[in-house]
Amino acid sequence: MRLNTHMNEEIHCAGCGVEIQTEDPKAPGYAPKSALDREMVICQRCFKLKHYNQIQDVALTDDDFVKILDGIGQKDALVVKIVDIFDFNGSWLPGLHRFVGKNDVLLVGNKADLLPKSLNPNRLMNWMRQTSKELGLRPVDVHLISAKKGHGVDELAEKIDYYRKGRDVYVVGCTNVGKSTLINQVIKRFGEEEEAVITVSHFPGTTLDLIDIPLDDNCNLYDTPGIINHHQMAHYVDARDLKLITPKKEIKPQVFQIHPQQTLFFGGLARLDYMEGNKRSFVIYMSNELKVHRTKLDKADDLYANHNGELLSPPNEKTLEMLPPLVRHEFSLRDNMKTDIVFSGLGWVAVHGKGGRVAAYAPKGVAVSLREALV
Repeated sequence: MRLNTHMNEEIHCAGCGVEIQTEDPKAPGYAPKSALDREMVICQRCFKLKHYNQIQDVALTDDDFVKILDGIGQKDALVVKIVDIFDFNGSWLPGLHRFVGKNDVLLVGNKADLLPKSLNPNRLMNWMRQTSKELGLRPVDVHLISAKKGHGVDELAEKIDYYRKGRDVYVVGCTNVGKSTLINQVIKRFGEEEEAVITVSHFPGTTLDLIDIPLDDNCNLYDTPGIINHHQMAHYVDARDLKLITPKKEIKPQVFQIHPQQTLFFGGLARLDYMEGNKRSFVIYMSNELKVHRTKLDKADDLYANHNGELLSPPNEKTLEMLPPLVRHEFSLRDNMKTDIVFSGLGWVAVHGKGGRVAAYAPKGVAVSLREALV
């Protein structure tokens, strides 16, 4: 796959794709008139994000994002669906079939470098195929990458070229799965630009409009805006806490031997009560920077009420102001089945052994679910 470097001359932000305007500083696409003289024009929002790591809210709704994607099913194209393999269920787009129509879908699991090296890649890809089928999607192929490190990108480009058959390519996914990072890697490898320009960050909702990258056969590769999945933890925490709960390197599993009537706190953002069963291992797959605290179940409520934001950290003060109350989800564990208890956007806890009951707590709106163990 080769990129065509003759870019469209219309003035759109090179970072997020939104149309540039110079009138309203609070509206999407604002840039001062002086910025229009630069060879590469980016909006004020992308400038602040790139240079100061500051996120500026914009007046786009979920419906705006959906409208942008709504035309893909009318095109003859290849759809590349990116999921965050660390948060597979949380980053899944359940309504994707409404957008893709009859187009082929290539499923890509990003951030594979975050998972323990002991996990067999073939087993992981088979798991992705099976889970996708259960969720109603039958991809033509499955591929693993680390967009940040560039692992698997060359092979992915070859697969895209093979499956697109001279068609346009639309890269889709929910917010924060790494779409723009991936496309920057593609630009570095196959284009002539010295610097990748698409804005990337750990903040949800960075890309605001379609960003088109011309290919060498009069087709385009499009980076689409991320659909916002509100059940992910990222939408309920302050930027500083988001950095803490977003893994940056390979996860080091933490193993706790837990007795019935004991509780695990994951900072003050989530909680897991082991109510009934035998002593067993709970293996935690979350950011290495997230503090885990164990206590007795009968002391858990008081601990949370009196020490959240202190001993139980994060949340920081800003997150505490925006964090919804924790909601309880009770589950029965199946005999002799290794199960993951998944906190959307935070990670998961693998549980071994026979039966039992647990109660998982997460902020109202954050999804909690069970699945067959990934690792």
